[in-house]
Amino acid sequence: MTDSAPLAADRLLGTPPVRLGIHGSPDLAAAIIRAAGRDQNEVELVGYEVADPFRGLRAKELDVMIVKYGLREPDLAVSRPVALDPRAVIVGAHHPLATHASVSVEELAAYEGFRCPGAFPEYVWDEVVPPRTPKGRRIRRAYEMGTVKGLMGTLSGTDAVHLTFQSLEAVAPARMKVVPIFDLPPAPVSLAWLRTPEPATHIMRFIQDAENGSTAR
Repeated sequence: MTDSAPLAADRLLGTPPVRLGIHGSPDLAAAIIRAAGRDQNEVELVGYEVADPFRGLRAKELDVMIVKYGLREPDLAVSRPVALDPRAVIVGAHHPLATHASVSVEELAAYEGFRCPGAFPEYVWDEVVPPRTPKGRRIRRAYEMGTVKGLMGTLSGTDAVHLTFQSLEAVAPARMKVVPIFDLPPAPVSLAWLRTPEPATHIMRFIQDAENGSTAR
């Protein structure tokens, strides 16, 4: 039996789409789905809030979710990296760095950033917003990280900076600028799911296909 035969059988039996949790741009998810050799209609994209990222998974409202960097959550399993997301900073269009083609993380230490939101793991936030630059300058986490709307409001009205990922450029409002950070490595992107109960066969097959199609090389 070929690899495509089980997938064809799933479709005939009306297998439900994989509910994939995303935060930010759907373009990253779409690229992972394409690399896995899947059609868009096989996957349902469901947004999750960064302040409580694992709620949907633990409530069984999601089958699998996109995560970045390593997780140390005992109840969650994590795939091998399936993609990379280059680092970037979001600033208001008025910001002194907004016209730069790229910036150093050392430059960002001159401005205030955002605190770890809600139930988001602090050990992952330390990867997203490093406490210090490679040269030892402290990155000040001064602002509350709440909703996306609140974040954009803060960036619009201050000289705050949000260290984030290049994929957000696809959804950033016109009044925002997404500037690449040239001296931070890209973030590894993986898929996470509940260890128990074990996911259905079609979900595990999707995860395996995403690993096999990984662009994180």
